[in-house]
Amino acid sequence: MTRVSVYSRHGCHLCEVAVETLAPLSKELDFEIEIIYIEENQELINLYSDQIPVIHIDGKHHDFYKVDPVRFTSSLEKHRQHQ
Repeated sequence: MTRVSVYSRHGCHLCEVAVETLAPLSKELDFEIEIIYIEENQELINLYSDQIPVIHIDGKHHDFYKVDPVRFTSSLEKHRQHQ
């Protein structure tokens, strides 16, 4: 199953919106959402601190800040075609 990772922080409003946007798509498009909190990992803080939420599809960077459902769906389809 495809895994969509959301790099997040506790209490991040944009992160919550991103997950709320992805949740209905996960049922429709058959993927799993994984939320990764960056606060306790210095490497992740260095990478993503100013860009959260950061979205990855099976470990490959998709986008950050906001989830556009149309763009996400297109990226997911392209990702699956190249597997």
